[in-house]
Amino acid sequence: MSTKIFTTAQDAQNAFYEALERCDLEGMMAVWSEDEDIVCVHPAGQRLAGQAEVREVWRQMFAGGPDMRVRITQQVVVAGVMLEVHSVHENITVAGEQRPRPPMVATNVYLRTAAGWRMIAHHASPAPGQPAAAAEPPPASPKILH
Repeated sequence: MSTKIFTTAQDAQNAFYEALERCDLEGMMAVWSEDEDIVCVHPAGQRLAGQAEVREVWRQMFAGGPDMRVRITQQVVVAGVMLEVHSVHENITVAGEQRPRPPMVATNVYLRTAAGWRMIAHHASPAPGQPAAAAEPPPASPKILH
């Protein structure tokens, strides 16, 4: 049982991303609800349900040690008395990589419990990219189609 109390859902979210950057398994699991009714979906990954599955995949991910930074942008919060949903863009940079990664779109769901706010769901997927044509400079003269 975690002794950490997150007085707001935002406090829990901040702790989640700090634990992610530090590869801190205990810090990560302290954010999650202690119920078995938790769900985590990583990009291109399967749905993980329950404490054991969620913990094991974070353990595997953290085995390589800390090497990334996560900057959160475009946060949208839907707040209720007992539940908050945070939709964010995760901008991840990894040490040693030359090119920035495209952002991930993540949804984090927090529940207010007797022990403070806890994460009950995290779902991340690649953000839709810009079409390849948008990256090219516009043509010097307009093309006429008839």
